[in-house]
Amino acid sequence: MKILYINHYAGSIYHGMEYRPYYLGRNWVKMGHEVTVVASSFSHLRRQNLTFSDNSRYLYSDIDGIKYIWCKTGRYKQNGIKRLFNIFQFIYKVYRIIPNLVESNPDLVIASSTYPFDTFLAYKIANKAGAKFVYEVHDLWPLTPMELGKMSKYHPFIWLMQRFENFGYKKTDYVVSLLPCAIDYMVAHGLAQHKFRYIPNGVDVEESLNNRDKIPLRYAKLIDNLRKRYKMLVGYTGSMGRANALEYLLEVAKYKKEVAFVLVGDGEDKAKLVETIKICLINNVFILPSISKSQIPSFLVKMDLLYIGWHKLPIYRFGICPNKLFDYMLSKRPILHSVNAGNDLVREANCGFSCNAEDVEAIIYAINKFQALAQDQIKQLGENGYHYVIKNHDYKILAQKFLECV
Repeated sequence: MKILYINHYAGSIYHGMEYRPYYLGRNWVKMGHEVTVVASSFSHLRRQNLTFSDNSRYLYSDIDGIKYIWCKTGRYKQNGIKRLFNIFQFIYKVYRIIPNLVESNPDLVIASSTYPFDTFLAYKIANKAGAKFVYEVHDLWPLTPMELGKMSKYHPFIWLMQRFENFGYKKTDYVVSLLPCAIDYMVAHGLAQHKFRYIPNGVDVEESLNNRDKIPLRYAKLIDNLRKRYKMLVGYTGSMGRANALEYLLEVAKYKKEVAFVLVGDGEDKAKLVETIKICLINNVFILPSISKSQIPSFLVKMDLLYIGWHKLPIYRFGICPNKLFDYMLSKRPILHSVNAGNDLVREANCGFSCNAEDVEAIIYAINKFQALAQDQIKQLGENGYHYVIKNHDYKILAQKFLECV
């Protein structure tokens, strides 16, 4: 089978997020399929973006058997006119090569960018090539900027996105949703109910278990020192942005002085968190720079409890599926999940403690419950998460499931 995967933000293990197209594609290649990923040359999610040595508009590369077509687009730093321009540059660049993509005779065409503008492109390619068209939904746009950004449904950009989202639901052969509770919303916008498929995010289990690098020596020395000074260590890895609700963990730290909180990562709110620690004289929170993906497992196993938090946002009623949780589960460490959402993987896996989002008292209560556990109970929670992620979220399984359901 020939698979064409259109994802503006697609990356790889060599470039950074998004990883999903790469891991699905790599497994499809191993299964004997031919995979082409069409992506933008620039994405704010990547560690390393593409550079063009001449005036060409496209760059072609082979990454672990996956054919990548990189469309040259402009750079941007924040949400705004430059990011909007980047989006429409990508759409235009893909539109220009539609004849070439049709001539490649794909059997399956996937539209997978966060925004829905590429639904029309994917449908047009699939229709001309006689291929199946799958609309893969990561987030519900334009609902997300409407609920989070308070944008009006009458805003031209929102109105336009809504037209393309509805088009995708009506024309697709199947929707592959990363959100388990979104079916009613999608049906209300034109999707036939029997076309809904839930394929969550995942992790490459073999890679994660076998490719583990040691954390930097200064990190290891700090953790060893903290282990002597504190009763337990609570860890966090990942982005330090508004969505991660780390300000509530700082509040918890004021009351749990016998616990050390070790946060590893970078992000737009990192400076604000550091400033809060200084102003409030919080001595038991330690913020460290981000480490490589291959070093994260070595950090996680040094913690006693792993934290992931969310804000109380209506958009989460459709479900969440953070990649961070799978790394946490593979570490065999219990997880503290502060969340209000349509689903809760920690509760489903019985691998830790779940409590209300933005609730400092509830987080403290959960930590106290953890501290009261016997070692065999702690070990069992870790084992539960480990076996759950291997059974349900290994990309080897998800890649097979994806093709079977379409």
